[in-house]
Amino acid sequence: MTARGDVYRFGPFRLDPEVGILFCEDEPTMLGQRAVALLQLLIQNAGQPVSKDALIDAGWGGSAIADNNLTVQIAALRRTLADAANVADWIETLPRRGYRYVGPAVATNVPDASAAVRAGSAPSLPEKPSVAVLPFSNLSGDPQQEYFADGMVDDIITGLARIKWLFVIARNSTFSYKGRAVDVKQVGRELGVRYVLEGSVRKAGHSVRVTAQLIDASTGTHIWAERYDRSSDDIFALQDEIALAAVGAIAPSVRKAEIERVRRKRPDSLDAYDLVLQAQPDVDSGMPEQVTRALVLLERAIALEPTYALAHGNAAMCHHCLFLRAGLQEINRASSIRYARSAIVYGQDDALALTWAGFSIGMDAHDRASAFAALEAALAISPSSALTYILGS
Repeated sequence: MTARGDVYRFGPFRLDPEVGILFCEDEPTMLGQRAVALLQLLIQNAGQPVSKDALIDAGWGGSAIADNNLTVQIAALRRTLADAANVADWIETLPRRGYRYVGPAVATNVPDASAAVRAGSAPSLPEKPSVAVLPFSNLSGDPQQEYFADGMVDDIITGLARIKWLFVIARNSTFSYKGRAVDVKQVGRELGVRYVLEGSVRKAGHSVRVTAQLIDASTGTHIWAERYDRSSDDIFALQDEIALAAVGAIAPSVRKAEIERVRRKRPDSLDAYDLVLQAQPDVDSGMPEQVTRALVLLERAIALEPTYALAHGNAAMCHHCLFLRAGLQEINRASSIRYARSAIVYGQDDALALTWAGFSIGMDAHDRASAFAALEAALAISPSSALTYILGS
């Protein structure tokens, strides 16, 4: 048995169970939390058979589930390994016994970038916006439906964790609140987060209702709320659909709340992140007067942090708008292209930066190949980004 906080490296992968993410060459994969738990148990017992019962206990906390649920998660695990490094055969099926990890040797306690997440016993608010996704309440009256509510939360955590500018608390921390009546402000203080997402699931027959609400933990104010009513014919597809929709709605809601928060700060206390946030509404307007005002803030941000991809992406979009709507000046077209190319170089993990860059470089440089590559990379990072779909269509 390994100690809490261990990180595992095998081949091109790094598994950090406490953060709840499998990385491939330092890029996060789309592996869900339940599959992460299964993978952890398999690599902890590398080369040894792991029974189905042991895997179910690791992934579902011992709840009684159908065998096909385990099969689905193992298939998802193999698919992720195959997509990332073409190594699905590292998980071996042992008929009537279970599964076995047969990949390369596993190293533990590997230093990694996520160590900062675990450092310190008294959490404080991170510089970027932070969110904790609490376990959703199961209102179905059927304990066997817990897996659906937990799976929904797992998928939402995984989706939010892929957003570069958002700090997401790991499942291990948030699930300590499962089954408890909680005060959101207290959760925010205990976990050191600015926002808390909570919700409920009610499943009856072939229908399911999921409600979710995003709350500012410092004030108790509701930032966003939604209700999803769906047919539950394909329960796993339903989990994916609702999680994708929720992530797509939560991200812009958090960004809007962050913009309002920054507006209340003193001008002399703004850092590069604050400057970009303050500029964002003017960038989004697309109008010459507003984007000119935004460029002043963006240039200050770039001076403070020259490799800030989103600052470059926003600047590219501003110059594109000026070129299109303020006289077709060559200097604006050239600046749009220059900032867009910088955003692509610096923003390989920033979906919004890549979106603005792809659109600008496609329109102003007529470089369709670079534009489509940037937009496809943005969608790979953030599949729920409506803006990327719109600008890429």
